[in-house]
Amino acid sequence: MKKVIETTRAPGAIGPYVQGVDLGAMVFTSGQIPVNPENGSVADDVAAQARQSLENVKAIVVASGLSVGDIVKTTVFITDLNDFSVINDVYKQFFDEHDAVYPTRSCVQVARLPKDVKLEIEAIAYRGER
Repeated sequence: MKKVIETTRAPGAIGPYVQGVDLGAMVFTSGQIPVNPENGSVADDVAAQARQSLENVKAIVVASGLSVGDIVKTTVFITDLNDFSVINDVYKQFFDEHDAVYPTRSCVQVARLPKDVKLEIEAIAYRGER
């Protein structure tokens, strides 16, 4: 059964989509841009943007009853590959802080993202059969 995931701890959708979908064994998040859900702000710094996007992903995963350690795949969309090492450092620190195994990951450069942010991150988490 498909269940929509909604939380105020991540920014609301800015289009015709949901924050996340829970399929029972798996949870899929929509791409999370670095919008602070409390005030709608976006930091200028790419490291701060990476952290906020990851916190937004975490909020959706937690709202489904899972944790950062249950994330098995991420896709990172960035507008400038020169930012890759900074984003990578933040990414590593985030998963280390949660004592999580690093998930599989794809990282691609894109021409532009909504609100002209520098990155967007989507995730898949695995609950397993219950």
